[in-house]
Amino acid sequence: MLTSLAEAARAPGTPRKKAAAAGPRRRVAARSPAEPELLQRWTDIITGSLEDDKGEDIVVLDLTGRASFADRMVIATGVADRQISAMATHLEEKLGEAGLKRVLIEGANGSDWVLIDAGDIVIHLFKREARALYALERMWGADLDEALAETQEEPDVTQV
Repeated sequence: MLTSLAEAARAPGTPRKKAAAAGPRRRVAARSPAEPELLQRWTDIITGSLEDDKGEDIVVLDLTGRASFADRMVIATGVADRQISAMATHLEEKLGEAGLKRVLIEGANGSDWVLIDAGDIVIHLFKREARALYALERMWGADLDEALAETQEEPDVTQV
């Protein structure tokens, strides 16, 4: 592996081939947290819409400082594909009316799991079986943080 630009310049091959081998340049912009008032307003719109559409077991997880992709995660359960698809469509409309224009929806064409990326908030709509299978609440919930903290505090008594 080449360790410097000087070594890369001396390596055989054309600049184009070297660039292709190096892969695309990624610019990862630092993501700043959303304004708390705006985030709460969008969260209220989302949970209200899901409640209106008879979404079940609605959970809001705070990901601030824990995830780089979003500040909140909302998880809800729907009974049927059509209900989940309708919930996603209604969320897109209501968030658009609230000023959030870039809402991306994946899996709304009849699937067990619909993902809605609303920027600072990610919404997961599941059928009951899929929600139990993926168990996002356990993966991202505060219970996991508490369990991890407890295991780190306990001394290791198995060593002799």
